[in-house]
Amino acid sequence: MPNSIPFYKMVASGNDFVVVDNRRKAVRNVSAFTREICALHQGAGADGVLLFEGSSRADFKMRIINSDGSEAAACGNGFRCIALYAREIMKRPPAMKFESGSGLIEANVRTGGVVRVQLVKPKIFEMNGTVEVLGRQIHYSFLDTGVPHAVVFVEGISKLDVVGIGRAMRCHKRFKPAGTNVNFVEIKNAKEIMVRTYERGVENETLACGTGSTASAVISVLKGYVKAPVTARTRGGELLTIDMELKNGEIQKTFLQGKARFVYKGEYFL
Repeated sequence: MPNSIPFYKMVASGNDFVVVDNRRKAVRNVSAFTREICALHQGAGADGVLLFEGSSRADFKMRIINSDGSEAAACGNGFRCIALYAREIMKRPPAMKFESGSGLIEANVRTGGVVRVQLVKPKIFEMNGTVEVLGRQIHYSFLDTGVPHAVVFVEGISKLDVVGIGRAMRCHKRFKPAGTNVNFVEIKNAKEIMVRTYERGVENETLACGTGSTASAVISVLKGYVKAPVTARTRGGELLTIDMELKNGEIQKTFLQGKARFVYKGEYFL
């Protein structure tokens, strides 16, 4: 029998992840393992891998590996999945703190798989930027909610070429060398936004992005289009709630809440 690694498949708002207990370094070549297991048809298929590891300064450490093998600093939907995993599988208390590449994350697991996480304080780089892509002028805001995000307000979001425009912006020289995630946002009413996201590292549109929905809500509030708490409707159809604390017109804290769930338990043969 070949060597194998047990894992759980989890999903939050359409973002799907492979979750592995890596406290004993079961995964040695993290990048290669992630590319293999996230591959459609040949692996489990996922947007990324979440590694549960030990920590000396928090309840545990979480590492996020994108499907292309690159490591990310933050993932809002991944945060919610790993918190539910810690609660249900690792039997951690419902309130927890864990390490991430973006800093310490606080999470609270509630009944019915609802998880609320406090993300890092957003950093605003540009509120009113303009960039030319595919022969058109795109107006954007640029910020970091754990990872970089460009936010573009649009109309007719359901018919938008998210992949084409998103890929062009993600690779634009304005955002080099790291590139950016790109979020397209349509204001539905004073409390709700619709968000579609082109994700760096996945290099495609995903069904949802937690940090992207948070970035979109933050800019929507700062521009006065909506008021917090904001409901974000993702392409996957699920609703996320983003709340925030403001002081002197500056956002100090952001909170992301929504459901996460287990899909299945598996064993990956190396």
